[in-house]
Amino acid sequence: MRVLVTRPAHSGERTAQRLRELGHEPLLLPLTRPVHDMAAARQALETTTGAIAVTSAEAVRTLQSLGEALTPHLSRRLFAVGETTADEARRLGFHSVSASSGSGRELAEMIAANKVDRLLYLAGNPRADTFERRLTELGQHFSVAECYRMEPVAPNPETVATLLLSNPPDAVLFYSRQTAGNFFHIPGVESLLLQLPKIHLICLSNTVAEAVPPVLRKGLEISPMPDEKSLLSLLRRL
Repeated sequence: MRVLVTRPAHSGERTAQRLRELGHEPLLLPLTRPVHDMAAARQALETTTGAIAVTSAEAVRTLQSLGEALTPHLSRRLFAVGETTADEARRLGFHSVSASSGSGRELAEMIAANKVDRLLYLAGNPRADTFERRLTELGQHFSVAECYRMEPVAPNPETVATLLLSNPPDAVLFYSRQTAGNFFHIPGVESLLLQLPKIHLICLSNTVAEAVPPVLRKGLEISPMPDEKSLLSLLRRL
């Protein structure tokens, strides 16, 4: 299958390799790019103690840029959404890493169950409020440091039209609501997709799927779990 990947370049290349291993042909169309704020991450680490929470691998990549300044904090316990992000934290050198198997809500419940006293959330902008809202509901004390932001990338509409119509993808993967929204705001993309009634729009979660226009939801597929393994497993059923 030809599969269009809308992730940022770094993450998109990793997904493309996994698609090749599964026998698919990836097409890359990055619609956001990360901008890391190393100063904010460093200040947050130096002015807090206790556990760290991350809901995206981009937060881990921000920490990677700190070099030796990160070393004193590698003994702090780290909680992550998903094994992919957890593995990146382990490779960076964190000694104690725990991963939730689901969304930010499950991560919040894991942290509360572990009776974490102090928690630093290294967050991005924009982001869903699921994790922070559930922490608050559970009475968990935490601080937030925005250490990266995702900026939109505006592709040439003619390039996108050629990509969709010259040799159409069989599926499009969406990992975030922001990225899905950026895709459907590309001029003319909705009418182009209506010309491809067999295309599958595959979303990581219900929240991401909310960005899909109602007229295109006939081809909508939602991952049973909000992780890449579950998302890519849907391709086998198409």
